[in-house]
Amino acid sequence: MDWQPAGENTNQVNPITRMRWWWGVLVFFFALFAIRLFYLQVIRHDYYKEAALSDQMKQYEIPATRGIITAQLGDKAVPLVLNQKLYTLYADPTVVDDAEKSAAKLQPIIGGNVDDIEKLLKSKNTRYVILGKKLTLAQQKRILALKLKGIGTQEQDYRTYPQGTLASQVLGFVNDDGQGVYGIEQALNKQLSGVPGELKAVTDINGVPLATNADNVLLSPIKGNDVELTINLGMQANLENILKDAQAQYLSKDVSAVVLDVDTGEVKAMANYPTYDPANYQQVEDASLFNNMTVTEPIEPGSITKLFTTAAALEKGAITPTSSFYDPGQWNINGGMVVDVAEDHSQGQQTVLSVLDKSLNTGATWMLMQIGGGQINAGARGILYDYFTKHFGLGSPTGIEQGNGEEAAGVVHKPDDNGANINFTYANMSYGQAYTATAIQMISGFASLVNGGTYYQPHLVAQTTSADGKVTTVKPKVVRANTISKQVSDDIVSLLEQNNTNHIKEGFPYLDFGPNYNVGGKTGTAEIYDPQTGGYSNTVNNGTYLGFVGGDTPQYAIVVYNLQPQKYNGFAGAGTGQTVFANIAHMLINNFGVTPKKN
Repeated sequence: MDWQPAGENTNQVNPITRMRWWWGVLVFFFALFAIRLFYLQVIRHDYYKEAALSDQMKQYEIPATRGIITAQLGDKAVPLVLNQKLYTLYADPTVVDDAEKSAAKLQPIIGGNVDDIEKLLKSKNTRYVILGKKLTLAQQKRILALKLKGIGTQEQDYRTYPQGTLASQVLGFVNDDGQGVYGIEQALNKQLSGVPGELKAVTDINGVPLATNADNVLLSPIKGNDVELTINLGMQANLENILKDAQAQYLSKDVSAVVLDVDTGEVKAMANYPTYDPANYQQVEDASLFNNMTVTEPIEPGSITKLFTTAAALEKGAITPTSSFYDPGQWNINGGMVVDVAEDHSQGQQTVLSVLDKSLNTGATWMLMQIGGGQINAGARGILYDYFTKHFGLGSPTGIEQGNGEEAAGVVHKPDDNGANINFTYANMSYGQAYTATAIQMISGFASLVNGGTYYQPHLVAQTTSADGKVTTVKPKVVRANTISKQVSDDIVSLLEQNNTNHIKEGFPYLDFGPNYNVGGKTGTAEIYDPQTGGYSNTVNNGTYLGFVGGDTPQYAIVVYNLQPQKYNGFAGAGTGQTVFANIAHMLINNFGVTPKKN
C-alpha cells in the first residue's frame, strides 16, 4: 500500500475540471435565455406586440344619438324634443397623480366644492368617477388644455325642448343616466336610444388619450329611431291653454282632457294641468306632476257611464230609443237606495232621452233592470260586465304608448255574487259609481259608440324613422269590431245630439255650434270615495264630460276629467266638465278643420 499524508483527499476534483463544468452550465443557461428571447422577439413578436399595445388601450362606449320626437303641424313635423351636445367630465382615480392640485384647477371651470372634487379623485376600488355633467364645449376645451393625468371628457346628448312645457306629461323625460322616464320616452326607450358603439382609444402611460380618430372606432353607434306623434301641435297648445284657464277658474286639483280621432284611434291632443317643465325636471318637488293623469288616474267617472249602460240595453233589445218608464224617484235594491242627485221624488213618466238629459240615476238603474227582464239579477250583471269590459274596454289598460306600467287598469267588479249586495253595486255601476276608469279608457270606449261600433286602440305614435331612413307608419289597430251595431251607434249619436239641443234650450248657449255641425255629449258629476269615513265625500265632486264634434258624422271624441273643482255653480258635470268640453269643441271647429255637414 502506498503511503499518503494524513488528512489528504485523493478524490478532489481538479480545479480546471470544475471551471469547465461551471462554464458549461453558464453556456447552457445563456443558450436557453437566447432561445427564449428569440422565441419572444421573433417567433411571438406579433402576439406580444399586440398584447403590449392592448395594455395601452381602453375601450369606451360611444353613446348613440337619441332619436328626436316631433308632432304634426299642418303638413310639417315640428320638433318637440331635440338633442344638445354637451360633455361629461370623468376621471380614472388610479391614474390621477395629484388629486389636490387637479381639483384646484378643475373647480373654477366646473364649479362646485373643491374638496368634493378632490374626494372623487381619490376614490378607491374604481377606475371611473364622474366629476361633472352638462359641460359646454368652451368648458371642455379649457379642461383638456390643462392636460391633467387620468382626466377626460365624453360627448353626450342631452334633451332640449323647443316647445317648452308643451305635451310634457305625454313625452316624459330622459334622466342623467340616459334612460327614458315616464311617457313616450320610457315607453319607446329602446327604439329611441339606438345602439351604442365602442371606441378604442390609444393612451399613454398616464391614461391620457393619444388619438381618438376614426381608426380607433371598433363599432360605430346606430342612431335611435325618430318618432313622429299623432299629436297636432296647434291643437295641443290650445287644449293646454283651455285646461290652464279652467284649473284657475274652478280651483281644481287637476284638469285633464283628450281629443281622439274616432275613426283611427289617433290621439290628436292629450293634456293635464298643472304640468311641469321637462328641461328642469330635477326641480319638481311633487313627483305626481310627472304622471299623465289621462292614463294614470282612474276615478269613478259618474254619469258619463250612462252612455255605456244605454248602449248595452239598446244592443240587447231591452229598450228602444223611444222607450219610456215611470220614474219612482228611488229604487230599493236589497236595502240599498238609488236616488237622483237633484231629486229623491218621482219624476213621473220619463224617456231614454230624458234619462240622459236629466241624468237620472233611477233611469240608468231601470235600464239595467230591463236587461235582466225587469230586475237586477245574475243575467243583468253578467251582460253589463261583458259590455263594460269586453266591448268597451273598461277595467283593462288600452296599451297606449306611455311609460311601462304607467297606465292604470281601473276596477270593474265581477258579476259574481260576493255576499256584499252585488246587485246594489251594479246599480251604482250603471250610472258611474262603484267602479273606476281612466280618461283614455272612457274616450276609447265612447269612440266606438259613435263611430259605428269599432274599437280602435288609442295611440300616440304616427310613424318612426330608423337610422337608415326606413319609415314605419303606425296603422289604426282594430281591437274589437261590432262593440255595438251600426243602428245602435246611430241611435246613440242621435240621442246625444238631441241632448245637446235640449241643453241649449235649458240655458247653456255656449253649446250652440251652429247649423253646420253636430255636437253631442253627456255630463257626469262623480262622487268621490273618502277612505277616512268609508263613504262618499259631502264636500267635493269630480266633473266629467264625454262628447263628440263633427258634421254629418262624429269626427273627434272629447273627454274631460275635472278633478275636485272648488268654485262653480250647480253640479260639477254641467258647471265644469261641460264648459271645458264646449271650449274644446269651439276650438276644434274654429281652427282645426272639422268637416261641416254637406247639406
